[in-house]
Amino acid sequence: MSRDVEPTTDVVIAGAGPTGLMLAIELCLGGVTPVVLEQLPDVSEIPKGNGIFGLIVPVLDYRGLLEPLRAEATFAGPVPQFFFGPLQLTFSRLAVSPLQVLALPQRQVERKLAERLGQLGGTVRRGHELTGFSQHDDGVTVEVTGPDGSYRLRAGYVAGCDGAHSAVRKLAGIDFPGLTSGAVARIGRVRVPKDLIVRGTGELDVPGAGRLPMMRQVTTPRGMYTLSPQASLDKTAPRDAYIVSTHEEQPDADLAAPMTLDELRASVRRVLGAELPMNDASWLTRLAGNSRQADRYREGRILLAGDAAHVFGQGGSINAGLLDALNLGWKLAAEVRGGAPAGLLDSYHAERHTAGQRSLLQSRAQRALQADDPYTRAMRELLGELLEFAEPQRHVGELIAGSDVRYNMAGPGQPTQEPHTLTGRLAPDLRLRTAEGRTSVAELMRPARPVLLDFTSDGRVVAAATGWDGPVTLLISKPLSGPPPADGMLVRPDGYVAWASGPGAADPVAGLAAALQAWCARAAPAEAAKLPRLPGRRRWLARGR
Repeated sequence: MSRDVEPTTDVVIAGAGPTGLMLAIELCLGGVTPVVLEQLPDVSEIPKGNGIFGLIVPVLDYRGLLEPLRAEATFAGPVPQFFFGPLQLTFSRLAVSPLQVLALPQRQVERKLAERLGQLGGTVRRGHELTGFSQHDDGVTVEVTGPDGSYRLRAGYVAGCDGAHSAVRKLAGIDFPGLTSGAVARIGRVRVPKDLIVRGTGELDVPGAGRLPMMRQVTTPRGMYTLSPQASLDKTAPRDAYIVSTHEEQPDADLAAPMTLDELRASVRRVLGAELPMNDASWLTRLAGNSRQADRYREGRILLAGDAAHVFGQGGSINAGLLDALNLGWKLAAEVRGGAPAGLLDSYHAERHTAGQRSLLQSRAQRALQADDPYTRAMRELLGELLEFAEPQRHVGELIAGSDVRYNMAGPGQPTQEPHTLTGRLAPDLRLRTAEGRTSVAELMRPARPVLLDFTSDGRVVAAATGWDGPVTLLISKPLSGPPPADGMLVRPDGYVAWASGPGAADPVAGLAAALQAWCARAAPAEAAKLPRLPGRRRWLARGR
């Protein structure tokens, strides 16, 4: 039986996975404390997720989250190689690898994010499930089922971060078009006989198949398989624990039946052409080849992020989901607080839907390369030749990472000429010298508020931003090494450059006023307003207080 409607809350978030937790953190940094609903009673111990990779890895440093996560990871940093379907990308030809990786289980990611949320005063209502809602002109009435029965919440907005089968998306009537292929992926966390493990490499020496390579997508005439020691991702995993996965074309597979270890064994036997002994499965799952994207990320006061908005079928969903949260959080907080520029919240769909389309492009291309017919083999061979060159390697690496996306920052009244090369991209993490000491772009971004960097000798850029020194951090600085990349640079709370000029421009502030009006809320969040304008107290800033 429903209790009375509770007092109104600004935002309800459905789902406390990585995306929901990150969005809650961003809202708290923006001065809005959400109600987070999660139907599971605790963080899932299921060993799902294969770590974090892509643009989100360096971006986590812009919130002070990289070091806590790095401490839990088995590997953190740029990788010398990566896989694009069955093809290997080798980044040794490039000065800097375009792909970074944090190898750690999803449960560790969730625990660290929940810990940070708690530091900011937020909590998660575990065992509470959103079961319905109705939108009104001035809010949303949310139906919730919890351990003590059902109740209602009155919210300004609802964010669906509740996964690929999102109840929020379905209740909002948002379509989820895409492709379901005939391919079936089977994944298991299993134990293998220790006498099969090659000391020093972790490879498996399997009778009838020879030494099997690790952490590679291997294509055979009957499908594809991947083998990885679980210790490559989880420091606590035993030496004989392995992640075993297969991909096969099986359009008539029964996806509703419970997955079993015998089913995984049979699939490995078909794909590999040999028997791989395995037992003691800690997790088994079966997935269809799904790649889908919501046709809109916003429906009135309902917003979608993470797997609720997109599934790719080739990994990378945590990367995209966390970037969704970073894009949405500050915009939604500004809308709730008041003073947000017109159209700011709508820009979430415009920017992140485009980014999702790019992720779908590369994931579907990887899927297409896995077929084993004469046409696909010819395409693999040709693409493999192209990927011997540096620029194609960089392009594909940035596509996988999500760093190839450039947001359109042009708004009404802004200049129509070609924007600065930094505009619309993630701000580089420059080391800076200021009047009050040294800092970096990453440290400046941790409070999640806009920053205007002035690299001119006479402070003309900051002088042109008179009246914005409350909601925007204004800073005259110089890079510690090398020339400045611009005369001035306006960085949004999510770390993306909204405006840049020069260096050496005839008018170093052209377009700045329009960019401030388009991207900066007039009302600064209460927590951010307590921050010093200059980063003299580095440790204080690093805590994001």
